[in-house]
Formats: sequence, structure tokens, C-alpha cells
Amino acid sequence: METFIDKLIEVAASYGPRLLGAIAVLIIGLWVIKMITKGLKRGMEKRKTNESLKPFIISLTNIGLKALLIISVLGMVGIQMTSFIAILGAAGLAIGMALSGSLQNFAGGVMILIFKPFKVGDVLEAQGYLGIVKEIQIFNTIMKTFDNKTIIIPNGGLSTGSMTNYSTEETRRVDWTFGIAYGDDSDKAQEVLMKLIESNGKVLKDPAPFIALSELADSSVNFVVRAWVNAADYWDVYFWMNDQVYKVFAKEGLNIPFPQMYVHLQK
Repeated sequence: METFIDKLIEVAASYGPRLLGAIAVLIIGLWVIKMITKGLKRGMEKRKTNESLKPFIISLTNIGLKALLIISVLGMVGIQMTSFIAILGAAGLAIGMALSGSLQNFAGGVMILIFKPFKVGDVLEAQGYLGIVKEIQIFNTIMKTFDNKTIIIPNGGLSTGSMTNYSTEETRRVDWTFGIAYGDDSDKAQEVLMKLIESNGKVLKDPAPFIALSELADSSVNFVVRAWVNAADYWDVYFWMNDQVYKVFAKEGLNIPFPQMYVHLQK
């Protein structure tokens, strides 16, 4: 018993200060981590970070800092952490290789939520699809096409590929190409087109509409028509103009040509 007590006193004298120091570091470290996570949360709320990203970043930061703290505390007590860290590193490498695609999508989702190249409700063309963004998740972005199909696009390719966001600007330019037959009055055609454009109240006055003879094609004389509208009015004006040109050209004696080929037979 005396030997056991002596051994216990020896161990307490040897490890007691280390243990007390480790406990103090643990308590102070947990308090510091708590303050860091609170500050991070306030910072993200101030910057209006996406709600889907807030809990993930806070949890990841909290877990990472606590893991570093525990490793430091165990090292202070005297536990050798070299082998343990090596095992964790090898396990992390294996998991990373197995989940490389998912990690790429995750990283892409984080980049999208931070830099916000698009948001929910935007009309987006990317990865060969055109539709409205319905939801931005950590791994995928969900879009609805205009014929009501649901498209799920992995964020990895979406964040690194090219995309066209039709909702970034408040206004858009509508472009048409209209043709008349050879022999028709080109000045009259431009006058009719300008009257149609100016009669539509959704067409903006500034920048002013533009009409010009653009091409002497094989079967037609083509005019380019450009007008600026509010982004929400784009398709209404586009389809309205097509309908009006078809009706008014016929009334004004302007012919909309179609491809023709003349064949001369020689005996």
C-alpha cells in the first residue's frame, strides 16, 4: 500500500501540473472557440450570407477548431499524437479520393453561395439547359425549364463552366431579322417596321430602336430590327412583333419571301 501511495504521489507530481495546464487550456480554448463562432455568425448575418451556407460554415469552423484544441490538449498531457495524426491524414486522403466528385460539387456550391453569380428566380442558361433557378443547394442547383421539367445540375461543373444569366440586367435588347422580296419597296418596309416598334408601349425610347438593311440574301432582302425593353417584357414584345409583321406586311403589299430555286432545262 505504501508503495502504491508513493507511486501515486510520484505520478501526481509528474503529471499534475500538465493535467491542470491542459484543463485550463481546454476551458479557455472552448471559450475562445465560442467567441469565434459567434463573431463568424454575426459577420455572415451582416454580409447577408445565404441561409443554406450559414449553418454549414459555422459547424465546420466549430468542429475544426475543437479538433485542433483536443489534439493540443492531449499533446500537453504527454500523449504522443504523431501516429494518430498520420492515421487521420491517411484516412482523410482515402475519403477525399473516394468522394472527389462530391467534394468538387460541394466546393462549387460554396463558391456559388459566396460569390452569387446567380440567385433563386434568375433565368439561367448553363450546361446546355435554359430555365429558372428554383433552389441552390450545397451539392446541386435545381432549375425549372419553361416546359416545366426539373433539371438538377451538379455545382462542380456549374461553378467552373460558362453560363448566361438573363436576369442580371434590368433591360434587354430584342433582335429580329425580317425579309422582303426583291423588287419590294425597301424604304416602305423600314417605315412600316419603325411604326410598329414605336406603337408598342413596352419598347423603351432610350436607347432608340434601330432598323437597317442588313443583307441581300439569296431569296430575300433582310432588315435587322433592334429594340430595348424591360427584361420582364422581352418575350411579349418579341412574339407581338412577329405577329404584327406577318399581318401588316400583307396589308402594305410587302411580300415575305421563302427560299426558291429556278431550274433551266436545256435540250
